[in-house]
Amino acid sequence: MLALIAGTGALPDEVVTCLPNRPLVCALEGFEPDTLTVDVVFPLEQLGSFIADLKARGVTEICMAGAVRRPTVNPARIDAATMPLVPILQKAIMAGDDGALRAVIGIFEDADLTVRAAHEIAPNLLPPLGALTEAQPSDVDHEDADRAAGILRSMGVVDIGQACVVHKGQALVIEGIYGTAWMLQSLTQRPDAGGGILFKGPKPDQDRRADMPAIGPDTVSGAVAAGLSGIVIEKGGVIVLQRDCVIEECNRLGLFLYVRERTV
Repeated sequence: MLALIAGTGALPDEVVTCLPNRPLVCALEGFEPDTLTVDVVFPLEQLGSFIADLKARGVTEICMAGAVRRPTVNPARIDAATMPLVPILQKAIMAGDDGALRAVIGIFEDADLTVRAAHEIAPNLLPPLGALTEAQPSDVDHEDADRAAGILRSMGVVDIGQACVVHKGQALVIEGIYGTAWMLQSLTQRPDAGGGILFKGPKPDQDRRADMPAIGPDTVSGAVAAGLSGIVIEKGGVIVLQRDCVIEECNRLGLFLYVRERTV
């Protein structure tokens, strides 16, 4: 039996739509999904009891999908079943994004629950290689993508972000704690004539069972507002939400969407 731990955003609903059978939908308190009906809501302070409840229901696999910020922990709410997990949770809250997710995944695995990636149970979330749009990247765009891939690798080593914008070999902005939308918004007042690419991909050695990079229709709108020429993502490393809508919007607005091979 599969349990989906759903966060905010469009991904949880899209995952459920792709599955032949509805999973048990769960959510961390305060980060319930936007549209899905939730079966179980749990506070982080009662994670141990939540895991016990999953096992009692016959759950053997879990998938984490959607956005969740670091919650504030109330020590008074920590129950007996969660008390042994407190040292791990404390380290996770203080770690970078990837480190925090690895710690949480480890807690579930130690409870003999298999953690599966969203794109593993719904493989159609990952697009094929090449240009998906009428517009095609130029040679300069490909060079910018090479440059951006190198920048992203350096960012990933220190667990900073999963996206950047490059124009004619120059990094205009990199993704930080506020995410891709904020990053693109920061370019809407750029003084030059526009151009450049948004590049998105996973961090080196990232555990892709959680926090898989994703783009959607809002990413297209943000890229256009920032004056970019297109979007480049790494094959097998970025989920495209509402893919038909994304491609349609790119074609309507003259933006290219290109899926390139991941480089080492």
